[in-house]
Amino acid sequence: MDIDAKLAELGLTLPKAAAPVAAYVPAVEAGGLLYVSGQLPFDPDGQLMTGRLDGPADVERGTKAAARCGLMLVAQIKAALGGSLDRVERIVKLGGFVASGADFTDQPKVINGASELMVALFGEAGKHARSAVGVPVLPLGAAVEVDAIVALRDA
Repeated sequence: MDIDAKLAELGLTLPKAAAPVAAYVPAVEAGGLLYVSGQLPFDPDGQLMTGRLDGPADVERGTKAAARCGLMLVAQIKAALGGSLDRVERIVKLGGFVASGADFTDQPKVINGASELMVALFGEAGKHARSAVGVPVLPLGAAVEVDAIVALRDA
């Protein structure tokens, strides 16, 4: 599975793994799993994608933000594994959080941006369990945040 080739095929570039914004680490490996902290969406220019999603017109914007969270997750996984994705066995679970109003119910559609990216990059191993929930606000005013649990092969 050559993720770098898949990224190039899709016209995507991994961002630099973001530094934590508080007292936590980006990823923890334990018991054959890698737990990746929630990642925020940065556009290709490095700008944080912010704002609440409140209506049907916001689904596309949110889906793009979730895909950017997915790219940052892959960047964090790669950094945590010493620069290689060879040990990734499977994306086990994604947790998606969408800054949205009380009447917005399309959180699952929004988080599809990250889910579809994982399948595009990892194939069958990218299919995962998932949650997608609405929250009133996210750190730094982000529109979306996504975390991950990844199964690893032995080193």
